Amino acid sequence: MKSLFLTNEYPPYVYGGAGVHVEYLSRELAKLCAMEVRCFGDQEEQQPNLTVHGVGLDASSWTSPANLKSVFGALQRNLDFNTQKIDASLVHVHTWYAHFAGILAKLNYGIPMVLTVHSLEPLRPWKREQLGGGYDFTAWLERTAIEMADAVIAVSEETKDDLMRLFTLDEKKVHVIHNGIDLAEYTKVDQPGVLRRYGVDPAVPYVLFVGRITRQKGIVHLARAIQHMNPGFQIVLCAGAPDTPELAEEMKALVAEAQRHRDGIVWIQAMVDLQDKIALYSHAAVFCCPSIYEPFGIINLEAMACETAVVASAVGGIKEVVLEGETGFLVPLEQQTESPFEAVDPEGYSRDLAAAINRLMADEDLRNRMAKAGRKRAEDHFSWSSIAKKTLVLYEALVK
Repeated sequence: MKSLFLTNEYPPYVYGGAGVHVEYLSRELAKLCAMEVRCFGDQEEQQPNLTVHGVGLDASSWTSPANLKSVFGALQRNLDFNTQKIDASLVHVHTWYAHFAGILAKLNYGIPMVLTVHSLEPLRPWKREQLGGGYDFTAWLERTAIEMADAVIAVSEETKDDLMRLFTLDEKKVHVIHNGIDLAEYTKVDQPGVLRRYGVDPAVPYVLFVGRITRQKGIVHLARAIQHMNPGFQIVLCAGAPDTPELAEEMKALVAEAQRHRDGIVWIQAMVDLQDKIALYSHAAVFCCPSIYEPFGIINLEAMACETAVVASAVGGIKEVVLEGETGFLVPLEQQTESPFEAVDPEGYSRDLAAAINRLMADEDLRNRMAKAGRKRAEDHFSWSSIAKKTLVLYEALVK
């Protein structure tokens, strides 16, 4: 048995939950079967049972619009993935960036294709801001790949429901296998020096956001919620990699307005490294995930593993990770039917976020109980080793 992962993200070039998933799952699967990863970048690794090959891109002569270069660049790399001989038993693709490569491998090399759904293009219409017409192409490509796949892995039950609603699929091909967490790596630490380095006062409690500046992550709603938060605690926004220049400017304006009315707002405009992220999680009083769409929400699991109570929007797979009233609070996000990615009442949602945060920040005993419960839930249900074993069982069934 040999599995070939095709992916955009792989360390050190990881910027989202899909990249985290690929990193840890490939490592665990390599303990059970032969693994090869082909990814975007310059990676070259040779480990026992795991080889990694990055594919670069020279787009210096391209004259296509800038917002389409990521689309055409992905397709070029997908071709390169396939022109190097494939000897795997099956191909396993992650995100639309690698879907075309999976289709080519399935048809040309005659091997089964597994596709893990980390997000769905029909549920991310704001990507048109970033890709323009390229969004129509990626949506078509995703649909084609999903409906051609021999097996589709949904990272939550809610994602499976979305798949069955939006695509023409045999339900027998859809398998729910959750994301996971490395419990030895994501564990509570005491490193106040990391906080000081970023301008955070270790002596003052803080609510934390970690994520990209994208519509999906709902950071705009959190920024607007700041005006409704009680005094006496800090707000730390660890947010970088904006999807568009326009969104970056919108975020700057919102933070600047909040800072005019409140002290203690720290904006870390970067995607910090793993150890610093764990330190920020560990010292936070509350972690906030205001996403408007989240198939799983691995960041909530990371915070819980570091013993931090969570306030998150009650959407998607988050509801399968965060237990209301036990590991945190879930804030309902009512969405418009005709445009399901805009809140019916954005101001009301921001107020509700702030109210949940205020409640937890005012009750240290409750925070501590939720923090302990969150760690235990991570330990009991979300280890990568168990997820790798479930994935291998699926592989074996397909190859047989």
